[in-house]
Amino acid sequence: MDKRKVAVPLVCHGHSRPVVDLFYSPITPDGFFLISASKDSSPMLRNGETGDWIGTFEGHKGAVWSCCLDTNALRAASGSADFTAKIWDALTGDELHSFEHKHIVRACAFSEDTHLLLTGGVEKVLRIFDLNHPDAPPREVDKSPGSIRTVAWLHSDQTILSSCSDIGGVRLWDLRSGKIVQTLETKSPVTSAEVSQDGRYITTTDGSSVKFWDANHFGMVKSYNMPCAVESASLEPKLGNKFVAGGEDMWIRLFDFHTGDEIACNKGHHGPVHCVRFSPGGESYASGSEDGTIRIWQTGPAAHDDNDTVPANGSTGKVKVPADEIALKIEGFHIAKDGPTQEKVDGVEA
Repeated sequence: MDKRKVAVPLVCHGHSRPVVDLFYSPITPDGFFLISASKDSSPMLRNGETGDWIGTFEGHKGAVWSCCLDTNALRAASGSADFTAKIWDALTGDELHSFEHKHIVRACAFSEDTHLLLTGGVEKVLRIFDLNHPDAPPREVDKSPGSIRTVAWLHSDQTILSSCSDIGGVRLWDLRSGKIVQTLETKSPVTSAEVSQDGRYITTTDGSSVKFWDANHFGMVKSYNMPCAVESASLEPKLGNKFVAGGEDMWIRLFDFHTGDEIACNKGHHGPVHCVRFSPGGESYASGSEDGTIRIWQTGPAAHDDNDTVPANGSTGKVKVPADEIALKIEGFHIAKDGPTQEKVDGVEA
């Protein structure tokens, strides 16, 4: 009997606790990059194409719930259970600034022009920090109706999107007035909200459904029921004809955007999938799981023997830099000799 053929991901080891957020940079002159947030308190930066570990941002003292890179992949940001959001130099790994909060920070996002950082969390307050004046008090937007789970920018930084951990819906805030101008209604709390690369769609997950919304007129474009409770979904950025979703059943599923038909079902994780994201060119997508690994899957078909694995720099998390220009980009990065293996204090969790 022939062996079943399955897609084989690049497996990225290194985190010692669950991976709860992933973020791809846009394509830069040095390539593109992937940052991951984990409950082990140490966000990691990787080569987005190969998954090779570049370095670890060290300084948080609690679970890191959210992470992102700015447009040029020169700075990183992270939100943590230690009541801080931090800005990092993505070239050296140095901590540039730490913004104190009064409770757990669950979400953070750079503005498109890279001058502002948006944060939200258990305090139910959206804060906007001016990165050109990091010591200045942040602007606080009117109080959210619930504990904030996700945040994003829309409309050339004129609109803010937020969802809550404990109530359904996505709220759209006008930055000028600081008021909610629209609510995208969902039955269950929205666990993931992504603005498409072209700004046309908002992709959300709630309960066991993936929904696509018109980002300019705010009507629901499509809604698909999934085989299980889903935690995250991402739309293919170039053609917009596929989307990927992952959740509690540990499988990563690829779907046709127009019909909702399942194109591929990838098995590999050994725990629920907390986050999935397409790479900026759409040629691959990454998944992060309760099992502490990141897996990078090729969008196109790939045939391998079942149970094969392709480690992306082995199982130790040691640095493997494939290109001279990447080496130049990360020169001086603070990297632990034996890789990021030590488990740290988890801190308070939401």
